[in-house]
Amino acid sequence: MTASDKEETCAFCAARDALDDPASLVVLRGTTCFVLLNLYPYNNGHLMVVPNRHIADLKSAEAAELNELMQLTRLSELVLTEAYRPHGINLGINLGRPAGAGILHHLHMHLVPRWNGDTNFMTVVGETRVLPEDLSESAARLRPLFARARKEQA
Repeated sequence: MTASDKEETCAFCAARDALDDPASLVVLRGTTCFVLLNLYPYNNGHLMVVPNRHIADLKSAEAAELNELMQLTRLSELVLTEAYRPHGINLGINLGRPAGAGILHHLHMHLVPRWNGDTNFMTVVGETRVLPEDLSESAARLRPLFARARKEQA
């Protein structure tokens, strides 16, 4: 598979290119990165911050991409805290299949809201995910909060 083939079949590249699709899981677009809901979330509000460029790792990222990756991660933390009031948030980047990467060749940062006593164990022991909120509801909840937070930080 060539780099251009990967680009054509990458779920993140497809999400990046779905500019005005109301069904899109993208909740915020930055200059070099964007934020979207995880299609297969571990918990409600599970977000990912993704560079626009199809790059596989941090060493391939430019300074502006690294900066915006962290700025949007910080902004996502603020929005998730307001929207869901989690007790904690897991942050993580998985590089390579052995590290748990589901999409191998497009770098992304996960933000997973967590609550004391949440049902995250269900994924491990029951091969089931428990989500009381539909992804479209999550997107509708988060988009205006991101828009407001972005204006406040400008």
